[in-house]
Amino acid sequence: MAARARGRGPAPPLWLPLALALSLSLSLSLSLSLSAGSPPAGAEAFLEAAPRWGWRNVSCPVCHLLFGALDLALQLEPNVARVGHVAARLCQDLRLARPEICRQAVQLFQRDVVSAWARSVLRPGEACGLLLGRRCGRWDIFGAWNVSLPATPKPPVRPPVPPPPGAPTARLLFLTDLHWDRHYVPGGEAACPDPLCCRGAVRPGPGGAGFWGEYGKCDLPLHTIEALLAQLPGAAPFAAAYWTGDIPAHDVWQQSRQDQLLALRTVTGLLRQHLGSLPVYPAVGNHEATPVNAFPPPYVRGNQSSAWLYNAMAQAWQDWLPPSALETLRAAGFYTVQVWPGLRLVSLNMNFCSQANFWLLINSTDPAGQLQWLVGVLAAAEQAGEKVHIIGHIPPAHCLRSWSWNYYRIVSRFEGTIAAQFFGHTHVDEFEMFYDEETLTRPVSVAFVAPSVTTYINLNPGYRVYEVDGAYPGSSHAVLDHETFILNLTEANVPGAEPHWQRLYRAREAYGLPSAFPADWDRLIRRFQDDERLFQRFWFHFHKGHPPREPCLAACKAALLCALRTGRSADPSLCQPLRPALPFPHIQALWQQWRLC
Repeated sequence: MAARARGRGPAPPLWLPLALALSLSLSLSLSLSLSAGSPPAGAEAFLEAAPRWGWRNVSCPVCHLLFGALDLALQLEPNVARVGHVAARLCQDLRLARPEICRQAVQLFQRDVVSAWARSVLRPGEACGLLLGRRCGRWDIFGAWNVSLPATPKPPVRPPVPPPPGAPTARLLFLTDLHWDRHYVPGGEAACPDPLCCRGAVRPGPGGAGFWGEYGKCDLPLHTIEALLAQLPGAAPFAAAYWTGDIPAHDVWQQSRQDQLLALRTVTGLLRQHLGSLPVYPAVGNHEATPVNAFPPPYVRGNQSSAWLYNAMAQAWQDWLPPSALETLRAAGFYTVQVWPGLRLVSLNMNFCSQANFWLLINSTDPAGQLQWLVGVLAAAEQAGEKVHIIGHIPPAHCLRSWSWNYYRIVSRFEGTIAAQFFGHTHVDEFEMFYDEETLTRPVSVAFVAPSVTTYINLNPGYRVYEVDGAYPGSSHAVLDHETFILNLTEANVPGAEPHWQRLYRAREAYGLPSAFPADWDRLIRRFQDDERLFQRFWFHFHKGHPPREPCLAACKAALLCALRTGRSADPSLCQPLRPALPFPHIQALWQQWRLC
């Protein structure tokens, strides 16, 4: 965009903020959409979703006019409240939500979105290229960039082998996407037009929200989360817990910083109460911020920075993390820590790779220097003979393309050091494969994506336990197996019933895996192609034992198998070996239809 005038100009007429209001409506649609966390992302996936937001009804000349007006409006420093008024009307006209929710969401988002757009270098041609396709302009604000890898040669690749007989193993508790709704009301309306239901007045007669949770657009009451934690001490002991974020509910249109901090402190307190002295290693989710997804890089300072959140996290988690980890957590929301001798943990702030983080319009090149920092941590671990577990919220294939491809390069370079990757965010049970960069055929790593604790949308509550190679000299610290546990809401919500958390499945047993190394998961994808019964078992587990009524047929299956092979975003070559072959844009369109978080 043109350079911004720093002096105050005359108040612009109403038509000038219209384009900015349109951009604000776009940001709202990202947040209010039920598929805000769609699979492999980037500009192409962004374009596939555009028809839902009404942008395809705008012609190229009109788009250039609107964003040219936006450029002028920003130079004249438009009144934020005036922009918000227009944006609220657009939100209603585009039917993104009810009028009340539109007004509340605009009030919450307008200041940050206007500030991010004003500081970005987005020009009218780039904006229209993003929203309407290459025919309207070239979109390159999220262009290619590269991190620097060490000059040290990559160590020789050693295929993974099972641990020796009698070697110790360790159990890791994995919790993600708890989404506590403090306004959840048992008996409340479970099928409502809003982005989040099971709230408000008790609905008379049948059809209300269940006591322990509900299938639908609902999050969880606190007593369900507490019931999960309370029954854990009766299980086999855990060595540590990984907790990958998303604590607050999906009422993103009405959240304040006080609301987010209350959720952080309340759920942290519950974990400390029920897990006792167990080491807990958290990661930052995209719902921790308000507005949702708003994670400005560290160079944004003052009241709009994320310091309010990172400082509160450091205070809440200071008993779990050493001073060195708390220092980088306060700075940018990521850290590294030794779990036990021989095993290091890296907790990434995946909001710096998110397409929904509108602050990255300013600069998306390795925000906060996080990936270059990761390279340094992994190089030091390689030199020290340590293995590394990586945790984060948003899976890598859901990230902006350049971030995702750089991360893929890092995993390939340090395949001998990275023992496992663990993510959440999608609320379903899946995984993402990583292959060698030279041939894209040799499996080098797996990013495990665990199911959510919350029910959102139409799911049972669930959690994951990983069995890993234990603490002994020469341990691989690799994942040996995993178990998924659920609370069957149909059974739990029967009057008088008590919640019974049960094992849904154990991975190696359910899928007939000889081990749980990357090559085993790669072969499983190939088996899914020919063994329909095995694939449907995976589809059942994918939805935590509560699949949708619509079956997953040929096109759905092809898109899902492609997603499992896709450890980096927007790469059609990763899906070429699969049958049946579907055009990659068709696959991306199917990904966009899936309702995720």
